[in-house]
Amino acid sequence: MRCSTSTVFVVDDDAAVRDSLTFLLAAEGIPTEVYATGMDFLASWNCHWPGCLLLDVCLPDISGIELHRRIVQQGVELPVIIMTGHGDVPMAVNAIKSGAVDFLLKPFKDHELIARVTAALDSDTRRREQEQVARQLACRFKLLTPREHQVALLVIRGQSSRQIGERLGINHKTVEAHRLNIMKKLEAGSIADLVRMALLAGIDGNSAN
Repeated sequence: MRCSTSTVFVVDDDAAVRDSLTFLLAAEGIPTEVYATGMDFLASWNCHWPGCLLLDVCLPDISGIELHRRIVQQGVELPVIIMTGHGDVPMAVNAIKSGAVDFLLKPFKDHELIARVTAALDSDTRRREQEQVARQLACRFKLLTPREHQVALLVIRGQSSRQIGERLGINHKTVEAHRLNIMKKLEAGSIADLVRMALLAGIDGNSAN
């Protein structure tokens, strides 16, 4: 199985609940994949698949809380919505503190579920788009020569061409030439664009030598 579109992964040991959620989400045009146990989910799930996880607390093998913990330990940022009964609210609250995005108290309203799931899917989409942009920008920065990279970091820190030249022991006109090449390679229209790109790419100007 390969999920290329945003999918709601439902983990619940109650077949009636799985069928109900599948029907409800399908009516909204939202794809689902269902699992009866946490281990079934872990055995088939790929962390690169987009979507969110709709997770029951009480499962027959590992608990929903343990499943969530394992996902967090892998460094995966899949949005997780915990489904819980009244007696499990403290566990659900702890899951929120551990990174779950929300929890639903059973029984819940259809419109409430749709709203929470839609918000989680939107959040996952935005995060993945931002990560894609960051990867693309990081690749652009790799096009810079070592000297251009040095100059770029100092420009990001707000230093002038003259200051950069003095720091690196080169003529400020040479710095200007490097800056021009940097702007072209990164497709930056302004210094503000350069700074924004660096932030999105996770590049810190404070690392300049």
